[in-house]
Amino acid sequence: MWRLRESTHPVLTDEGGAILDERTGRWTHLTPTASAAVMLLLAGGTEEEAAGQYATRYGIGFEQAAADVRTVAAALTAQGLATTVPVSRRRWWGWWR
Repeated sequence: MWRLRESTHPVLTDEGGAILDERTGRWTHLTPTASAAVMLLLAGGTEEEAAGQYATRYGIGFEQAAADVRTVAAALTAQGLATTVPVSRRRWWGWWR
């Protein structure tokens, strides 16, 4: 599952967006279509589901939509803003030790 890293803060709208990286203090600005791809990816589905919704939203073919969504996901992952690794869960039952 694709997700943003914990130390990032997205500001996403239909007109575009940005992601703040707490570690570096840098903003990554997104186009409206990249912002839409991130919103769809963060909705919790798979890349294929996000691509299907993206294709419907912009009236383009599924293959083009899948390539667009994949490109945005790969670019943000390469910048260290996102990951495909599942969230690690802490043990709650041993906190008193």
